[in-house]
Amino acid sequence: MEQSRCRESANSSSFSRSVYSEIEEVGWEHLVRLSEDLKFLSFRVIDKKGRVHCMEIQLDKNYPRSPPSISADVPYIFNLKWSRKSRLKDLLQQFREHLEKLQEIWNILDEIDKSLWVIDLKNPSRANVCRQINLGYNCIIMLSIHIDDPSSLPECRFMGSDPMVNSLRKTWQRNSKRCICFF
Repeated sequence: MEQSRCRESANSSSFSRSVYSEIEEVGWEHLVRLSEDLKFLSFRVIDKKGRVHCMEIQLDKNYPRSPPSISADVPYIFNLKWSRKSRLKDLLQQFREHLEKLQEIWNILDEIDKSLWVIDLKNPSRANVCRQINLGYNCIIMLSIHIDDPSSLPECRFMGSDPMVNSLRKTWQRNSKRCICFF
């Protein structure tokens, strides 16, 4: 019993040193949160457009032999490439590369937010690629930007009174065939 407690204490101490060392590599200034047991971390990353993103990392007891779990306010999470020699700095680099791939989507959504009458825009999530736009006359269009091809014509759904929605839908269908690119 005493021997297992000593082994557990040594492993815990080794884990702590390892996590602190890896935070040091990333930079303490990027750390937003750190749990007491050091198994939950949150880092702030600023993309090339100055947008602030937070990546949450959950380490399990076998870290770094097993990959961490990650979450972030993005449309989808990247496929983590992990080996036993991987470190937190590698994880953050992969996240930065993922953010770079999402720039076009966010640029389009930011332009929609600036230019149109978007409903419920108080704190839009960077994970949400849909926008509800008020068209007036009690009509709304819901745009869904395609993740794989953000500059293509978005999926649209009209909501409102049947006569108005039917008219808008017909106009959309007729004119959307002429569109090469939405944005």
